[in-house]
Amino acid sequence: MTFRKLLGNLTFWVLTAITLGILTGHFFPQIALLKVMETPLKGRFFGQELSLGVTLSEFLSGIFISTVKLFINPIIFLTITLGIVSMGNLKKVGKVGAKALIYFEIVTTVALVIGIVIANIIRPGDGVVTRQVEGQGDISKFTKGAESFSWWKFFGDNVTLQVLLVAIVLGTVLGNYSGRQKIIEALTLISKYVFKGLHTVMMLAPIGAFGGMAYTIGKYGIHTLLPLGKLMVTVYLTMGCFVFGVLGLILRHYRISIWKFLKYIKEELLIVLGTSSSEAALPSVMEKLERMGCSKPVVGLVVPAGYSFNLDGTTIYLSMATIFLAQVFQVHLSWEQILTIIGILMVTSKGAAGVTGSGFVVLASTLTAVKVIPVEGLALLLGVDRFMSEARAITNIIGNGVATVWIANNEREFDREKMEKAFRST
Repeated sequence: MTFRKLLGNLTFWVLTAITLGILTGHFFPQIALLKVMETPLKGRFFGQELSLGVTLSEFLSGIFISTVKLFINPIIFLTITLGIVSMGNLKKVGKVGAKALIYFEIVTTVALVIGIVIANIIRPGDGVVTRQVEGQGDISKFTKGAESFSWWKFFGDNVTLQVLLVAIVLGTVLGNYSGRQKIIEALTLISKYVFKGLHTVMMLAPIGAFGGMAYTIGKYGIHTLLPLGKLMVTVYLTMGCFVFGVLGLILRHYRISIWKFLKYIKEELLIVLGTSSSEAALPSVMEKLERMGCSKPVVGLVVPAGYSFNLDGTTIYLSMATIFLAQVFQVHLSWEQILTIIGILMVTSKGAAGVTGSGFVVLASTLTAVKVIPVEGLALLLGVDRFMSEARAITNIIGNGVATVWIANNEREFDREKMEKAFRST
């Protein structure tokens, strides 16, 4: 790669921004945590929750993530509606949706079991003394969130699911309209300009990655990783085993290399790494999956649904965190209790994307239901959770990409020639 091409490569700039963010947060935390306003800016815009932080780093990261969020729902709406109208087959839409939900349940259950097995083998909680762990804090907001959780609230707070439902209904209605060709042309034109706007915004990705990494390192510091370093290593190791083992085997079934797929979406993975948010790369991943050969209806149905129900990384983290806390407090879990934990997490983990506080609220719900592990143990994880959120978010977005590719192949809605062309371009 020539120097001129390197300067025009987004991956290079995101990697540079992440490195500078780590160095700034570690050596100049006063700059990373410099306050630019006293209270955070919050609000809703086009049905999308927006939040900008109070420190300089949070503000930079928040601007990028909040701007990208503005594109998520329009892209989901346009992709699904256009896909269903073009397909004109409601029965096939229902089949894809049902197959996706079955796939999600099977794969997340496998992720759950893997997390519990590896946590019991490596035992990261042994030897951890609770009073020596830094980063302890107030967990009341998470326990309150767990108490108020309901599936109706989950749907009400999850705008993505609402948009998904509206798009399916509208797409079905318009698909039976006699002049649907004009509708297809209009939606295609709108989609073109929406994605053009997204490409412009993605040029700000290095700024978002710098802000996110500088804030994380500046606030929590690398030293906070030491007391729970074994847990961190175990979580990252398990996520890696799941991606290259389970997800790799799923793709291999259709003769697709997991390495080539990861290389293809490397820019999105780096953005997620820098911002700790899978939302930041969601619209871009949807576009890349289409360019890779997955049909528009499959991408439109599987990715948004997977964002709520196929959280492989979050599922692994929740299972390992539960076993970790049991080991810290020396709570011996019988096989019956472990099976109960698996059963509870199979349900509660599906609400992780739609609840404020995400994983912590779901983890609090699980510990409360199990009733043998002190829920106060959540305070141990507060200081290192931000460092593990990158692994969760990256695994989640890879898992949803693999799910889309697998279902597209299974439904014969996949173009291998497009895939080969897309892989050669990386």
